[in-house]
Amino acid sequence: MGAVAAFGLAASALAGTALAQSREQIRFVGSSTVYPFTTAVAEQFGKGGKFKTPVVESTGTGGGLKLFCAGVGVAHPDGANASRRIKASEFDDCQKNGVKDIVELKVGFDGIVVANSKKGPDLSINQTQLFLALAKQVPGPDGKLIANPYKSWNQIDASLPNEPIEVLGPPPTSGTRDAFLELVMEPGALKVPALAELRKADSKAFDVVWKSLREDGGYIDAGENDNLIVQKLESNPKAFGIFGYSFLEENTAKIKGATVAGQQPTFELIASGKYPVSRPLFVYLKKQHVGVIPGLKEFAAEYTSDKAMGEDGYLADKGLIPLPKDQRATAGKVAAEMSVIGKEGL
Repeated sequence: MGAVAAFGLAASALAGTALAQSREQIRFVGSSTVYPFTTAVAEQFGKGGKFKTPVVESTGTGGGLKLFCAGVGVAHPDGANASRRIKASEFDDCQKNGVKDIVELKVGFDGIVVANSKKGPDLSINQTQLFLALAKQVPGPDGKLIANPYKSWNQIDASLPNEPIEVLGPPPTSGTRDAFLELVMEPGALKVPALAELRKADSKAFDVVWKSLREDGGYIDAGENDNLIVQKLESNPKAFGIFGYSFLEENTAKIKGATVAGQQPTFELIASGKYPVSRPLFVYLKKQHVGVIPGLKEFAAEYTSDKAMGEDGYLADKGLIPLPKDQRATAGKVAAEMSVIGKEGL
């Protein structure tokens, strides 16, 4: 046998051994928004006594999917939490690194809130005002793009607080940031006449405008720890924070949510679709790890059970907005069959 062929066989054997060496605990990475929900399922799952409690890490959606897609085997996580759908580029990375069979579970909905200390001013705002407060560049008096000149909220609109613009929010790796850009900044920019014209003339230039947040202190990248943002809001009542609804729900004694486009961020209004800044949440699993990592399929069954993600389930108590009944049934079927996704529609 030639040296090259022998090396190839040895490499294959090593890859097989890596996958065969089982790990006792399921390992999850990903979204800070989905983290408390997956942690609650992990704790419930561990109480069953048959399998060890899964390890769940909060790394942000982008960082989590990068780890998830890095390869197959015990050195790599079994699941990823995501506060947006996996991107086509991430799916391609998975495929390139041998992560061929990806199971996607839609687990519920979340609202993105703009919140501040209960000691601070009330805020009633719309997407265009938020865009003008947080964009790196905005149109000047002649319609040409200039560095954001707004220092206080009332410079944008007299109805807004006479307080400095200071917003603590998620970093570029966060699914919450991606969703905020798509649900607030893009539609807000489109209602600015000069930017609506820019999109017609040069859609790529328009995309740069709504995707670029200011870097002069008006928007502060506060990292992936949403609990830390809540603490900072308590100590600075003039600042606002951006995070998932569940963190508002957990901290109602300390913080309050802004009204966006006339709608309060409440469980009922997010569930009904009336609150405009809401998004689906996902969990991704490696089918190739089923039967290798103990309990992975059973964990998916627990997550999609009525007692977890049903209308009266324990995840609703944590602030997760349940899926409609037909979508919950679909998630249960996907978990039972471990159905995998393709690239279509991503």
